[in-house]
Amino acid sequence: MIQLGVVSNLTVSRGSAVGFFLVDNDGEEVLLHNKYAPAGLQLQDNIDVFVYNDSEDRLIATTQTPKILLNTFALLKVVDAASFGAFMDWGLDKDLLVPFKEQAKKMYTGKYYVVYLYHDETSDRLVGTTKINRYLDNTDCDLKHNDEVDLMVYEDFDLGYFVIINNKYKGLVYKNEIYTDVQIGDQLKGYVKQIKEGNLIDVSLQKIGFENVDINSQMILDLLKKQGGKLALHDGSDPEDIKRQLGMSKKTFKKAVGILYRQKLITLGDNQIILV
Repeated sequence: MIQLGVVSNLTVSRGSAVGFFLVDNDGEEVLLHNKYAPAGLQLQDNIDVFVYNDSEDRLIATTQTPKILLNTFALLKVVDAASFGAFMDWGLDKDLLVPFKEQAKKMYTGKYYVVYLYHDETSDRLVGTTKINRYLDNTDCDLKHNDEVDLMVYEDFDLGYFVIINNKYKGLVYKNEIYTDVQIGDQLKGYVKQIKEGNLIDVSLQKIGFENVDINSQMILDLLKKQGGKLALHDGSDPEDIKRQLGMSKKTFKKAVGILYRQKLITLGDNQIILV
């Protein structure tokens, strides 16, 4: 059966005035319009296509590249909004609808939102939603401390940012542990800091413990080399100065400097670090 919302490899079964009919292994057909067919396409050729519904709810194939696939998340822009829903640019000629009832908050034209794409079996259509939490489940979490994970930032609140972990779990990154600019929709690498009671997952954007310090030690060395062997930072430096120059907390900075000093790679001068 041809599946909506995914890229499928189908075979050209026959041609027509408007395009080519493609068939799957079960013999189900879908039309690829001429405007999307690559030059030289012939009968029995195999081709990768994305299948969705056209404006009359018929299955249609395209060689355009969608910005989101079935059961995944993506940052999309609203190109038009109406009382019944918002239309998103998802890379195809026909826009993706996020119905009003599927909006976590009212959506506005020109704004970007993290959207989840699902198959509404009642209408047999691909539909977008910004009610992200519904599609995240930490119940059977298989992560452990310090695992590297893929993150997508999807919601800002007072203490931090909620993130989608590995396209399936919900996590939290605390703002006081972030040392770089973060925006909704950013896709980042992170590390599991702790899994609390109820499978609540705290995530860090830096590696945990001494592995993180080693990375930051190298960052300090690199900056020292760029600045001629001297860096105007020290134990008494303002945490904001350290964050601005190095993108790390003062605590991490002091640990990294300690490692470099014990390895005799730096000396400590008056209000500065000096490369040996």
